[in-house]
Amino acid sequence: MIKSRQRDAMQAEIIAVGTELTSGAKLDTNSQWLSTELAARGIHVEYHTAVADTLESIVSVIRHAIRRVQFVIITGGLGPTLDDITRQALAEILHVSLIEDPEYLEIIRKMFERRGREMPERNRIQAKFPAGTEPLPNPIGTAPGILCEIPRLSASNQCVVAALPGVPAEMKKMFLEQLLPRFPFGKTFIRRARVNCFGVGESDAEEKLGDLTARGCNPEIGITVHEATITLRINATGTSHEECESLIGKAKQEIRDCLGTLVFGEEDEELEHVVLRYLAFRNETLATVERGTGGLLSHRLTEVDEHREWYLGGVVIPGGTTSWNLLQYDPDWLGERDPVSKEIALEMARRCREMTGADHVLSVTECPQELAGSEQSPIAYVALVGKLGEVAVPHRLLGDQSFQKSRAAKAALNLLRLEILKKQEN
Repeated sequence: MIKSRQRDAMQAEIIAVGTELTSGAKLDTNSQWLSTELAARGIHVEYHTAVADTLESIVSVIRHAIRRVQFVIITGGLGPTLDDITRQALAEILHVSLIEDPEYLEIIRKMFERRGREMPERNRIQAKFPAGTEPLPNPIGTAPGILCEIPRLSASNQCVVAALPGVPAEMKKMFLEQLLPRFPFGKTFIRRARVNCFGVGESDAEEKLGDLTARGCNPEIGITVHEATITLRINATGTSHEECESLIGKAKQEIRDCLGTLVFGEEDEELEHVVLRYLAFRNETLATVERGTGGLLSHRLTEVDEHREWYLGGVVIPGGTTSWNLLQYDPDWLGERDPVSKEIALEMARRCREMTGADHVLSVTECPQELAGSEQSPIAYVALVGKLGEVAVPHRLLGDQSFQKSRAAKAALNLLRLEILKKQEN
């Protein structure tokens, strides 16, 4: 149905239908996923639009989209309930009626039969399509999609409009299997990649990168920060996937040349993934003991699927003086020492290693709150004790207090990562 056409800048708009999106009750993750998929194939997404479940609003945003782009993808509003009105909106724009398709009605009935249920009469609406449009099969749900071409008033060509279900699993499968094979590729392709760093602030990282982050370059490199992890987002534009990948490969190497060991991973990798991979390669184990992070360090490690072989567990010391008994401290010895100190951090790790027998132990001391009127941000100590020796370093508790525990846990993981790298270099 979609005629083959090649354009230097094929543009698309994604419309997400649902009051739950415009009210903030749910996040629109479908548009993010679709934008990435389309950009990788040379189709540039110029607009994201979220619209509530009202016929007038849906018709309005679709009409606006048709005037300004060649492709429109709509997600949501194809279910059986009264607020699912995407099909009605398309029928109104096309000035046609909804026509029931006997074939799709039978497909929906059989799907309910396989589930051991009788099809509710309300689901009959899902077998109705605007006259002249093409149904898109939904192999895993009851809501078929809709594909059509609508004349563009301000241009000589047609606008391709595809409506897909809002359920992410259904939408993705239908996009990849039903819709994508019909879309012509553009002449300009975009590929994206991410490089993750830890151990330096955003402005320091940008200074080290120099002209790499300058606007208007290809590839373009942007910086985002989340809980002290810096992510460098690489966007490469080229005439082929291979050209884009070559540009990304060169950019990654330039980033590593500039930042060295500050770089710890790529894409979705977190510090815990990298640390456990190092331990697996070395066939060594890790335990943790933490006071100021409330178990967050242990939590991060246990979120990694392969943690069981290499992470032996940890001790979480809550607030209060009696809680130190978990490490069997002598109260007199403890009372003479600053609980936020290098000495305490190392002793915590030593005692935990005696208890667990781990090859390495990471510790985090208490993370004190910032005192009113103080000119200095508070610090915690993170320490490592084990086969790599003993080391403790201060960690400055900067920024929003809601993120300080996460940053301290990352600082501990990064300490082990850096010590392993030092060992490998020697």
